[in-house]
Amino acid sequence: MTAPSTQRTAGPPAPLVEIQQVTVQLGTRTVLRDISATIWPGEFIGIIGPNGAGKSTLLRILLGLVRPTAGEIRILGSPVRRGNPHLGYCPQHRSFDRDLPITGREFVGLGLDGHRWGIRLPDARRDARIMAVLEAVGAGHLADAPLGQLSGGEQQRLAIAQALVGDPSLLLLDEPLASLDVRSQGEIIELVDRLRRERALAVLFVTHGINPLLGVIDRVWYLARGHAVIGPVSEVIRSDVLSQLYGLPVEVFEIQGRLFVSLPDEWAHHQHRDGVRR
Repeated sequence: MTAPSTQRTAGPPAPLVEIQQVTVQLGTRTVLRDISATIWPGEFIGIIGPNGAGKSTLLRILLGLVRPTAGEIRILGSPVRRGNPHLGYCPQHRSFDRDLPITGREFVGLGLDGHRWGIRLPDARRDARIMAVLEAVGAGHLADAPLGQLSGGEQQRLAIAQALVGDPSLLLLDEPLASLDVRSQGEIIELVDRLRRERALAVLFVTHGINPLLGVIDRVWYLARGHAVIGPVSEVIRSDVLSQLYGLPVEVFEIQGRLFVSLPDEWAHHQHRDGVRR
């Protein structure tokens, strides 16, 4: 895989992430088996697959939260480690109590010093960085708003701001579209795409369906049965490729510019939204 054309002005860049023959076993279950991929600076990659395919686990191994059983991962040439400042992580959306006594500004600030204990003295540079990233995600007006009283889309913007406040090179988003309406989903996708272009970010975007991302992603990373294939949408979301990945006959068809993957009844329990049909 060559680097995206937008990154070639000064010659090919160094890989941002190199994953070589990684296997992850949790208990007696092999979640990922012999996974390899290279991620380049500035790429937007959508990670999709049925429930339980290992999408979240893939992010967690990059974060150093899950240790591979075999294989090697390097980020900017160095081994994986917890707390890597080059990574910004936005976990799956969680509900907040409406009476939670934390503002948008305080929530985003946890991305800088959430690991610290005790009282922190005011820091003008810290506050300026928080406000800058709030403005960048279109949430400057939410700085003093109670977190629990915001809409799902507003909370998601703050979560992305929290992931960005440390100025990472790679943004990991775990199902940021979950529980959002169609309009909010489109706004979040547009926001992430703009941020990655403005900040030269690489993005790994976990989602249940490929269709909302078709206009913005460079490649798709499809996981199933512990295996994975990565490449342009036109080379991955195909009947022959996915049939081999699932080990069962799979049909891919397109209706009005939307892709649908039809799985046999054996995979009915893995059915997921927006892009997979029985």
